[in-house]
Amino acid sequence: MEPDPSYRTRIADRLLEEALGVLGAVVIEGPRASGKTETARQHAASEVLFDLDAEARTAAAIDPRLILEGPTPRLLDEWQREPQLWDAVRRAVDDRRLPGQFVLTGSAMPTDDIPRHSGAGRFSVIRMRPMTLFEQGHSNGVVSLGALLAGEDPPADRCGLDQRAYAERIVIGGWPGLIGRSVRESDVFIRGYLDAIVEHDVEVASGTRRDPDKVRRFLRAYAQLTAHPVSLSKLVERAGEQAANGDTLTRFAAEPYLEALRRLMVVDEVEAWNAALRSRARLMSTPKRLLVDPSLAANLMDCDPERLLGDLNTLGYLFESLATRDVRVYAQANDASVFYYRERGGELEVDLVVERRDGAWLGIEVKLGGNLIDRAAAALLRLSETRVAAPAAALVILTATEYAYRREDGVLVVPLGLLGP
Repeated sequence: MEPDPSYRTRIADRLLEEALGVLGAVVIEGPRASGKTETARQHAASEVLFDLDAEARTAAAIDPRLILEGPTPRLLDEWQREPQLWDAVRRAVDDRRLPGQFVLTGSAMPTDDIPRHSGAGRFSVIRMRPMTLFEQGHSNGVVSLGALLAGEDPPADRCGLDQRAYAERIVIGGWPGLIGRSVRESDVFIRGYLDAIVEHDVEVASGTRRDPDKVRRFLRAYAQLTAHPVSLSKLVERAGEQAANGDTLTRFAAEPYLEALRRLMVVDEVEAWNAALRSRARLMSTPKRLLVDPSLAANLMDCDPERLLGDLNTLGYLFESLATRDVRVYAQANDASVFYYRERGGELEVDLVVERRDGAWLGIEVKLGGNLIDRAAAALLRLSETRVAAPAAALVILTATEYAYRREDGVLVVPLGLLGP
């Protein structure tokens, strides 16, 4: 297969190339329309598309080995439609004893009742999210997350994005199919995307009939509480406030909705940081609720750019969602994970913590700008100086402002439109 000359390079391309050079199979997981198949095609020599090829599905159901033969790397797209492929691929990797044999892509995680033998030592898993501002060409990436983790000083620079530009990027999102599209065109796409989730995908992912109206109310409540660490009970309560005629949603009913949305990778929660602390502070354990792309939350709340610019509180939370999406992708490229920090009593909270496997960490606050920057800097310094045993590689405030610079207290101010991997 020839690479597509119009293809826009993703951060996942390097991760995929590296993994194919070491392991026999690579799994790319992510929500649908995030670009998994197109990225895999740039590296594959042959392909089987299970969502389109009925004959291939039949062959795989009879004997999965029938569709594994072909030039390698061989792409098995939407493999989870035929879950028995997992063990067939594992056996083929064992028999061939060569790296780079298969790329499996999937937009839903198989249910737990499907038996799969361990892929340890054979499979690498890459999580693909929608495109970052850097991948879309809206950030120049002059401030590298990897360099920050290494303790390097970022260059001073100026960002050309303002709050209106960020509001548009929030509403349009990071979907590869929306590159160059207008806000109106994006609205049509995202509404259709959400309709498919509500009316079809959640039911398929959960394996049983679900009420589309309740799924939509649950998703809208989730959007309204985006970037907040709230319990499932709070989500259910918020969804119930939207119910008509007393048709409320119970926690018992909501749990399968949430699990299905996790399998579809539509929700993308941030876990609480479990650091080695110098204090005895009790930390929150509830995940911070986020959808995989801020455009979904904006659409569920009927927010266009103008409405967001008139409601800076909502814009602030969705800007944090935008920043979190990008930071997670950049962190993945640097073998790091993303968390948040919040003490139960509310004494101290920090929006994001990026931690590399060797323990190097960054504290990140996400603020639109203005007088919030001083408060954010104070929180970061307090975390680093009084709570965590290991010093931070850097303390960073990601903003919607114009300039990148280092404050007198050492905290870095970095416009999101300058951040890259």
